[in-house]
Amino acid sequence: MAEVLLLLVLTLGVLVYFSHKVLRQEAMRDAGLMLDATVQDIDNVLLSVEQSTGNIYYDLIEHLDDKQRMFTYSRELVLSNPNIVGCAIAFKPGYYPGTDLFMAYVHRRAFANDIKSDLVTTETFANRAYTEQVWYSEPMKSGWIGWTDPLKGDDTENEPLVNFCLPFSDKNGERVGVIAVDVSIAQLSKIILAAKPSEHGYSVLLARNGSFIVHPDEKKLESQTVFSQMDNGADASVLEAAEAMVAGKVGEKDFTMDGKRWSVFFKPFVRGELESRYNGEGTLGWSVGVVYPYEDIFDMHNKLVYLVIVIAILGLLAFFAMTTIIIKRLLKPLKCLTQSAQRIADGDLNEYLQDTDREDEIGQLQNRFHKMQHSLQKQVNDQEHEIVRLQQRSDVLRTAYGKTEEADRMKTSFLHYMTNQMAVPSESIERSVTTLCNNYHDMSKEEIDQQVDNIQRKSDALVELLNHMTHFTETEAGKEGHYE
Repeated sequence: MAEVLLLLVLTLGVLVYFSHKVLRQEAMRDAGLMLDATVQDIDNVLLSVEQSTGNIYYDLIEHLDDKQRMFTYSRELVLSNPNIVGCAIAFKPGYYPGTDLFMAYVHRRAFANDIKSDLVTTETFANRAYTEQVWYSEPMKSGWIGWTDPLKGDDTENEPLVNFCLPFSDKNGERVGVIAVDVSIAQLSKIILAAKPSEHGYSVLLARNGSFIVHPDEKKLESQTVFSQMDNGADASVLEAAEAMVAGKVGEKDFTMDGKRWSVFFKPFVRGELESRYNGEGTLGWSVGVVYPYEDIFDMHNKLVYLVIVIAILGLLAFFAMTTIIIKRLLKPLKCLTQSAQRIADGDLNEYLQDTDREDEIGQLQNRFHKMQHSLQKQVNDQEHEIVRLQQRSDVLRTAYGKTEEADRMKTSFLHYMTNQMAVPSESIERSVTTLCNNYHDMSKEEIDQQVDNIQRKSDALVELLNHMTHFTETEAGKEGHYE
């Protein structure tokens, strides 16, 4: 019993270990595919924005002197792509005579992605001069072309954005302005999150500073960085996962959030390489991740494990029940044989044992015990017959012995009687002989004849008695021979 349970536990342990390992590998493979798909989805959005911007770029640099035309370019760019929520064309200070700062900025009302939404035209953005904002200052300073980290809070008009920045130069090659195209982080998240990696899973995109670009929780999109969550009591495992993603690593991390276990599979976000695309440094420093709750990965596995355990336990119980029934059935003849042997050992030699057709050890034992019982019964019967015969002979001998004793008593009585009968003649003969011997010379002839005659008569009497005794002895001897 213990060995079977140990074997079952070991088997289930090996099954759980390897199935868990295979499932983990399968989850990593699926996560890798999902990461590639997520990167592709995000890059498609970014590429569409870049291409739309490129479509107006060459026409724009031919009409830099047309100040009002800049609003037209901004408007047309916003209308041409539903992923674009705003476009700013900002010039360096004093580019247009009599104007210190000039920016043509057009954006959708409430920064919605609805293509039918109203467009708002303005010459300002946020609460600071655009020359102090990163989307303008960095490209103007270095000629950098690319995407900014998320702009949040005071850097936007209460709407988290990422900007594609494209500086432009005049005919003399002097950098004179920047085209900045707005993409709503919330709308980008909705586009990317539409494809769910699992029932409760989601995708994330982190900027190099830890800001969320894609996340299902819009509040996190509005917060500064993922690291600011640590001030709200987030688990330390969240920080480890975030640091690994921001560091540009490829891998997988487990973390705990809101009391639940999660796994995030991540890798750096790298834009696709196209001949007409300016890749800059080749990477934006962003990291894309696919987050799975632990139960989405292992829930079915755990259910299957529980099911296997239940089936194994039920199967084990059924096995024990069947084994018990079979063993009882197999041992029933042995039990009956044991009971019969005990009754025989208690002296009941009439206990009946049947022959069996079974060829196993129990059947052989029963048949041999049956033969032994018959042999023992035969010996007992022979002994009983011998005892009866001896009892009969004992009775005969006892009867003969009684008769012999009776005969001995009769002989003794007869001898006593004969002895008594012979005593008188013997004494008479003795006296006559003594008289003759002592007084022979003094006795007359008549007296002598008288004594002799007395001796003769008494002698005849003794002879007669002896004859009777001899006849009696011969008769008794014949009787004893008959008894023998």
